[in-house]
Amino acid sequence: CSMTYGTETDIACLKSVHESLKDPNNYLENWNFDNKTEGFICKFTGVECWHPDENRVLNLKLSNMGLKGEFPRGIQNCTSLTGLDFSLNSLSKPIPNDISILVKFVVTLDLSSNDFTGSIPVSLSNCTYLNRLMLDQNQFTGQIPPQFAALPRLKSFSVSNNLLTGEVPRFGKDVAITEA
Repeated sequence: CSMTYGTETDIACLKSVHESLKDPNNYLENWNFDNKTEGFICKFTGVECWHPDENRVLNLKLSNMGLKGEFPRGIQNCTSLTGLDFSLNSLSKPIPNDISILVKFVVTLDLSSNDFTGSIPVSLSNCTYLNRLMLDQNQFTGQIPPQFAALPRLKSFSVSNNLLTGEVPRFGKDVAITEA
């Protein structure tokens, strides 16, 4: 049954996120994977499901928890994820270049106020559902990929307080940009 498969992948997704991030303040201590009832992951801190009785993650909101580590690749197993918020943490290293494969259907991506380094991955321009992209307050270098101007649904975009250089792409008039 495909529903069970989706459920299993979402459980694997959260297990992977839990294992790959350091949680010094124990905000994720209620992420206990021993319970196997339908919808058990929906009670986890920061997890919002499509339906309370179904183990399919809609949004993952792990903001301001003091989390450490790098962007968790296992997030790609949350196949129905539309919102991801890792803002105000201490995540570091570059964002994976293939991030668009990891968060295909995400509408809101907030990675602001972390310690991410390297360039902003061009592949984010393949996340065509993106409505809100917040990358401010990091250590990104290089330039903003010009392909971002073609994101069809983008309404809010921030890259302020990074180490970026070069031109700002010409976004449509409906996009609110914070770049300074």
